[in-house]
Amino acid sequence: MLSTDLVLLSNDDGYSSPGLAALESAFARHMRTVVVAPETEQSATSHSLSLHRPLRMRAVREGVFAIDGTPADCVYVALHATPLDVHGTAGGEVDPKRVLVPKLPRIVVSGINLGLNLGQDVFYSGTVAAAREAALRGIPSLAMSAHPKADHGPIAELAVKLAEEVIRASEADGKPLLYNVNVPKRWNGKVKAARIGARIYDQAVEFRADPRGRDYLWLAGVGVRHEDDPGSDTEAYDAGFASLTPLALELTLHRELERAAAIASKI
Repeated sequence: MLSTDLVLLSNDDGYSSPGLAALESAFARHMRTVVVAPETEQSATSHSLSLHRPLRMRAVREGVFAIDGTPADCVYVALHATPLDVHGTAGGEVDPKRVLVPKLPRIVVSGINLGLNLGQDVFYSGTVAAAREAALRGIPSLAMSAHPKADHGPIAELAVKLAEEVIRASEADGKPLLYNVNVPKRWNGKVKAARIGARIYDQAVEFRADPRGRDYLWLAGVGVRHEDDPGSDTEAYDAGFASLTPLALELTLHRELERAAAIASKI
């Protein structure tokens, strides 16, 4: 990575999250950083975009912007709010107050999430969605998550090293790559490639009454566990490794296309 390169940082815990601050500090020693992150926590918002209400943006300080939307909103705005010329740099008459990224990022890094995104968490995670939004726009991306009590400093340095390798791999592959990383509390300092595992959550919907006697609901239980699953991100986590999982942007289940054609032919 060159000092002239740019990294876009985001998350789902909000712009003031200590995990995001650790990433900014680590990357600033290697390349230019821009932070575009939610104004408030947006956990479990997945890949939702705010299409039916206006968004508010404010400059927290130079190179740091807060948006009252989802993580995917933040990356979308960062990549599309500034007119870029054919060279990928801001051109023409542009209001400097509206320039979020002066050029296309070499990579987008989301996190460090204050909690894990293992197994099927990737479907719900705003942290992963921020990275995925960038990958969908052709930019290599990395989603970083960790145990809430993990040391952010070493994890941020890991993110820098992984980012450099993801950039290289994406350039060699000719397409943007998206990786999901989870780091345990007692990390052994090593990284293991792993597939998505499965986490089992307590399923619950609690009905409660507000002070006026009207029902309201709380979703989901508080407990979560996972079974022994060799080769999975949950297994790597249990063994003290940081798991590195490549995520697909193309979701078609190709081996089922023949069955789908058979079903379609009967309609």
